[in-house]
Amino acid sequence: MTETIHTLSLHACAEGDILPLAFLPATAEPAPFAVHGMAARPLPDGNRDWRVGTCLYDASGVARLKVTGRMFLPPSVLALDAPHTQICPLLEALTPIEAGTRTLAARREHWALAWITLSDKGAAGLRVDESGPLMAAGTRAKLPLCHEQGFMIPDDPQTLRSLVMELALGQGYDLILTSGGTGLAPRDTTPEALLPIFERRLPGFEQAMMQASLAKTPTAAISRAVAGTLGRTIVITLPGSRKAVSENLAAILPALDHALEKLHGDPSDCGKWA
Repeated sequence: MTETIHTLSLHACAEGDILPLAFLPATAEPAPFAVHGMAARPLPDGNRDWRVGTCLYDASGVARLKVTGRMFLPPSVLALDAPHTQICPLLEALTPIEAGTRTLAARREHWALAWITLSDKGAAGLRVDESGPLMAAGTRAKLPLCHEQGFMIPDDPQTLRSLVMELALGQGYDLILTSGGTGLAPRDTTPEALLPIFERRLPGFEQAMMQASLAKTPTAAISRAVAGTLGRTIVITLPGSRKAVSENLAAILPALDHALEKLHGDPSDCGKWA
């Protein structure tokens, strides 16, 4: 667990408010809308310094802010005479925040989960998402999580690929689970969307999911679910039905914490799990 110290100029906000953190030189005019400011450069990077789920603690050890994503702010929005758009972390207030300069310690504990439901009808608001919250609840029951966020998108391979790359490489999620698009229907393109960006396949997860589903129903044989790594993120695709999500998750969750530890550089001997 690495801890870094930062001095921020905080904007007053209520618990639950989410504001961007922008580079604001000490000589700059106040920003025309609510932002937290940092006078030092560069801003913390979402995949290296402040991965999503990173918390900022005050001197008494109370978590005051949490990184929940990022956004792009052009200099004109910040009233800055500069040519470059800033990539700004989004900070959620975990307590009421008073305006002023404060030194905070940033550190991250546990894992961040993103879950993505692929459904044309769901994205159009015509169907309630049941498999997505099930993925979150099942994972939360077995893994220590510092942050979780769900997404609903159509069955579009480019949209899925772009979102997974942003969540893994831009925001630093540790685990991304998808539901839907793993079958044989014309719009089932989840494997085709993600296989080109995987750095390493995880065939053990794929086989475990297939075995678990085949034990319940022979039609599971048509599943094309895949798993792999992208940077320091594990990406696993699950079928779309609630039943299949539960079966597949139960098959892989016992190994996920260990897999994430190894992906993040844990040097311990794997033999201890034998």
